[in-house]
Amino acid sequence: MGEWLSALITHDIAAWGYLAVVVLMALESANIPIPSEVTLTFAGFLVSQDKADLHLMALAGACGCLLGSLPSYALGLWLGRPFLERYGKWFFVSPKQIALGDRWMEKYGNSTAFFSRLLPVVRTFISFIAGMWKAPVLTFAVLTFIGSLIWSYVLVFIGVKLGDNWAILHPYWQKFEIFIIIFILGSILGYAWYHWKEATKK
Repeated sequence: MGEWLSALITHDIAAWGYLAVVVLMALESANIPIPSEVTLTFAGFLVSQDKADLHLMALAGACGCLLGSLPSYALGLWLGRPFLERYGKWFFVSPKQIALGDRWMEKYGNSTAFFSRLLPVVRTFISFIAGMWKAPVLTFAVLTFIGSLIWSYVLVFIGVKLGDNWAILHPYWQKFEIFIIIFILGSILGYAWYHWKEATKK
């Protein structure tokens, strides 16, 4: 599946250039797990072949991220919070913890939105979470663009430097993504186990 997806991504970028990068990065930011590591490093390979411009490719990546983030943010704003308030108790999320999340986002939400754009996996879903916790949309959009522009520049530049070997780092990216997924799932399971134990004691 990974090889098929990579082949599809590279074919689309080779055919449509900047537009394909915008669309693929928008889909990733709209909660569809399309690996930006493949999209942007291949874009960098095209730059190394003088078929594209580094700055325009990075800009296309950032614009795509912003475009995909906004509907994901809106989905979190309209559906995520009501769902959490109504069914959160089944996931051991109390009104007190929701209020704690509100205070956290009010204090650290901007930096969370920014730095999450620099992390694989997390960057795909942070827009939905920001919408769910009602982060200020204008600030969120600006920080999303800046963080995504940095991410795009780094990966496109890596693709430029690697040239024909642009795909050599993908196995390492995949291992890092698996580590993040395991960490997130482990945290969720640990959180659920702790609250289940507390509930049984009471």
